[in-house]
Amino acid sequence: MVCGLQKDYNLFLTFRTLKSKEIPSMPHVVCEACIGCKRTDCVDVCPVDCFREGPNFLVIDPDECIDCAVCIPECPEAAIFAEEDVPEDQQEFIALNAELAREWPSITRRKPTLTTPTSTTASRAS
Repeated sequence: MVCGLQKDYNLFLTFRTLKSKEIPSMPHVVCEACIGCKRTDCVDVCPVDCFREGPNFLVIDPDECIDCAVCIPECPEAAIFAEEDVPEDQQEFIALNAELAREWPSITRRKPTLTTPTSTTASRAS
């Protein structure tokens, strides 16, 4: 629970600093379900390398995205939305993607999935 509260607080601080800036049109937006996921299936199918990698999630660069939507069904966490379909409670991710895409490095290839202690324990119990 503490981890979730820290995540919400960090997003709040980032969003607070972004909301006064102009936000470009975003063809697609990576939302909350991507945080901590680090599964990069979506990156491999992108024809224009529009994904950017941060410390705990990905974002889409609005200047690179061509609105092809091939990443949406490839996202194992269902974290990618067309801008008009972003859930009401995740609207801050539109600004986050736009701003962080300017700062974070490009990711152009799928990376091996990180194994978390929780997923390892769950797979042993099966």
